[in-house]
Amino acid sequence: MNTENRNFPARPPPPPFSSSPFASAPPPGVVPPQSGGPEAVGFRPPARPFTPSGPPMAPPAGVMRPAGQPPLVSQLPGSRPPPPSFPSTAYGPPGGGGGSFQRFPTPPPSGVPPPPQTLAGHLSPPMSFRPQQPMASVTMGPPPPSMTSGIPGGFASPSGPGFQQSMPGGPQPSYPGYPSNQVLQGPPKPFQTPSQGPPSAVSSYPPQTGGFAQHPGQQNMHPSYAPPPTSNVQGLVEDFNSLSLSNIPGSLEPGLDHTSFPRPLDGDVEPSSFAEAYPMNCHSRYLRLTTNAIPNSQSLASRWHLPLGAVVCPLAEAPEGEEVPLIDFGSSGIIRCRRCRTYVNPYVTFTDSGRKWRCNICSMLNDVPGEYFSHLDATGRRMDLDQRLELTKGSVEIIAPTEYMVRPPMPPIYFFLIDVSFSATKSGMLEVATQTIKSCLDNLPGYPRTQIGFITYDSTLHFYNMKSSLSQPQMMVVSDLDDIFVPLPDDLLVNLSESRNVVEAFLDSLPLMFQNNVNVESAFGPALKAAYMVMNQLGGKLLIFQNSLPSLGVGRLKLRGDDPRVYGTDKEYTLRVAEDTFYKQMAADCTKFQIGINVYAFSDKYTDIASLGTLAKYTGGQVYYYPGFQSSIHGDKLRHELARDLTRETAWESVMRIRCGKGIRFSSYHGNFMLRSTDLLALPAVDCDKAYAMQLTLEETLLTTQTVYFQVALLYTASCGERRIRVHTAVAPVVTDLGEMYRQADTGSIVSVYSRLAIEKTLSSKLDDARNVIQQKIVKALREYRNLNAVQHRLGSRLIYPESLKFLPLYGLAIGKSTPLQGGPADASLDERCAAGFTMMALPVKKLLKLLYPSLFRVDEWLLKPLADLDDLKDVVRRLPLAAESLDSRGLYIYDDGFRLVLWFGRMLSPDIAKNLLGADFAAELSRVTLQEQENGMSKKLMRLIKKVRENDPSYHPMCFLVRQGEQPREGFLLLRHLIEDQMGGSTSYVDWVLQLHRQIQQNA
Repeated sequence: MNTENRNFPARPPPPPFSSSPFASAPPPGVVPPQSGGPEAVGFRPPARPFTPSGPPMAPPAGVMRPAGQPPLVSQLPGSRPPPPSFPSTAYGPPGGGGGSFQRFPTPPPSGVPPPPQTLAGHLSPPMSFRPQQPMASVTMGPPPPSMTSGIPGGFASPSGPGFQQSMPGGPQPSYPGYPSNQVLQGPPKPFQTPSQGPPSAVSSYPPQTGGFAQHPGQQNMHPSYAPPPTSNVQGLVEDFNSLSLSNIPGSLEPGLDHTSFPRPLDGDVEPSSFAEAYPMNCHSRYLRLTTNAIPNSQSLASRWHLPLGAVVCPLAEAPEGEEVPLIDFGSSGIIRCRRCRTYVNPYVTFTDSGRKWRCNICSMLNDVPGEYFSHLDATGRRMDLDQRLELTKGSVEIIAPTEYMVRPPMPPIYFFLIDVSFSATKSGMLEVATQTIKSCLDNLPGYPRTQIGFITYDSTLHFYNMKSSLSQPQMMVVSDLDDIFVPLPDDLLVNLSESRNVVEAFLDSLPLMFQNNVNVESAFGPALKAAYMVMNQLGGKLLIFQNSLPSLGVGRLKLRGDDPRVYGTDKEYTLRVAEDTFYKQMAADCTKFQIGINVYAFSDKYTDIASLGTLAKYTGGQVYYYPGFQSSIHGDKLRHELARDLTRETAWESVMRIRCGKGIRFSSYHGNFMLRSTDLLALPAVDCDKAYAMQLTLEETLLTTQTVYFQVALLYTASCGERRIRVHTAVAPVVTDLGEMYRQADTGSIVSVYSRLAIEKTLSSKLDDARNVIQQKIVKALREYRNLNAVQHRLGSRLIYPESLKFLPLYGLAIGKSTPLQGGPADASLDERCAAGFTMMALPVKKLLKLLYPSLFRVDEWLLKPLADLDDLKDVVRRLPLAAESLDSRGLYIYDDGFRLVLWFGRMLSPDIAKNLLGADFAAELSRVTLQEQENGMSKKLMRLIKKVRENDPSYHPMCFLVRQGEQPREGFLLLRHLIEDQMGGSTSYVDWVLQLHRQIQQNA
């Protein structure tokens, strides 16, 4: 340095392996102050030598390393550190600048107290420094167990010169060369020796070890927790989380504590700070960006490595009281930008005394219609702002005038295409379906305009005339499958309110008409063409109930099955795509005429869901799969899911477009829809259970705006007959810092995009390739993040990740273990894989995350509480890690992934509990037992709990399975294979997965 304050000689530099540059080792017999803080993390050099909220702050010592001194490396427990060296030469920061840096001259002789230190130009209270006692000798061997508490991975701080002892509950060690993660509380306290006794009673300084006092709020926190930065010290602390992944000395075993690994036990946690910063944005249930910070350049976007895009659920269900407001612009007409067609929203600005408004997306200046005019106040806000919800709410629903209609709004139409072959009647599917349809007739949307129709089929087609003038329906049979024609085309679709009696008589008689049917053939293709011919004038929703492989006429399919020899080859993916182009062509035709298709598949044999599901995929529908359907077992599930499908509010004849600001565009879309043009999604029928993912691309090399706006517009026909436009608007800042993109990342949205990309990858590649793609994307993202922080921090053997992405590695593992991507042919049937893939492509974020990392919670202790009530449901549903070690053989557990509930009875569970819940069957094999409410309080409490869990998410009805510990293969199939943190069937455990990611990250870091 060129300057030196010779009146204030500084302390000598710390030893090379000091756990904290400001900390001195405690003398023998002195216990450090009790403090259970988190793992210490390092500081970056301060931007200025003091903070306004505290006393002068000394810079981190030991930052510079003398030439020839060995670099700082992580010290392993049980090894002896090298002796400290004290160079006689003083070192300063590079460049020789002055400022707050200090020279480090030779330490004063022992016994001579140095004068007090201050930063140049600042006053400091007088202090006294006493000589330090020599350190105790170092013992070899592993540390005692008590020394490893509170540190990720179970590592203890090595003892010896220059190391701060890690006592139980005491200050946690930091990584070499870094000060502890502490907030400056006050001036340093005089160092004490054992002979000094306690500090003076008049001292106002908090007790501490090292240069900074520990913030009381940092005690007893999760080892990987990184506290939020406070005041101006935030530039110094590490703003990332980390896991230490070193090996135990002399062993290849990782010395880490897997219980400290991050797990989403609280479900989907959305970034809240962003919503608070932009309160006029639409709610995240409608639109979620993968990161709430948009890169300002293509080069910055290329370093992001994670998907840049959004997940949209335009009709998501809003809680009571938060419904989307309905807007009618009346005679002024809908206010839109003349150039980019953006709808008026909270982010437009009004100028020229309220006579013009500027579009927030394209900056076009538009005229304000006279009927919409309002004066502006002194701040430029409209005087009528409080009455204009479209200018204050991020989500609105606008009533569209006639110019938004190609034709008059169609009535809600439900058309049923039902398999009545032998297997359909024998399984009870036909009876359950007809009873459910009948029970829902009063609740179908759109009364009294709703229309309904039916076709049944086996080896022939059966049409039904249900004209209101008839007392009984007329059945017409068409056996010519090659030349399909529709008899009485005008009487096959009838108004439900007018023909209600005929429809109910038909539904009552249909199971009886075919109860003795022994026909096993399925003319599904011709039946589908016939339904299309009936519906193509009006459109509507087509519900298909298919019980066997299509075997006759056009669209017949052959038994492809699960050929193990194909897996692992380049032809593997062909099993997962439609075999016959007939189905994709039919889906395209149906979309063109506003026909949405939902497929209900029931067979216990191969039915080629890959082909049948194509109908739902390209018409905006979904696939419901009930393998081996039996009405006694699966009846309730079918009743609830079919009833929800029929009665939930549906948007008909829909198209959706998402607009964004200048310089960016949406380049790819993922989900169940048909892309009509480059950015227009055709959705014949949309509901609250459908979500769509899309990816962004920067068109310009450099964005010049400070913010980017997004607007989702869904034009649809409501069941009441109104044409409406649902508009969701949001804004996100443009940033130049990659670190800010990571801090604003949304794991839920990223995982939703990744899962869709992985499922699409299985349709053109091997399963291994799809899994590897996800792994490589995560590795690249975390490697880039590591490189971003490696300059300022010494990372050693730590895996670092931002707080916002702490669950990403686990969700990446879960995607690879999900039904569409897991293992090989023995892990899931081909139909099961494809059905799960079609389902996951349409799931909203929260539902998908629950499917990937389900809930596991213990209930036997709660059931034994005498006055337990469901008001404390959150206390009951205390989620546990998905690992076998979470299961106690004395307990009763519930596994819930949103589609299935598994009750796991431990082998040593109290017989009294099992008897109360199962009655006389408590000792029988649980595969033959159905859970029913018993006449006792414990059973009633459990049934109320299951009902409450189901009501929390009514989109699907989870079936309840019972399994006892040790019942194989049932236990493995229902539960153990879904404990994704364990290693099962050749799959990777969570610990191995993290180590694998870490190794790959370090290869090119």
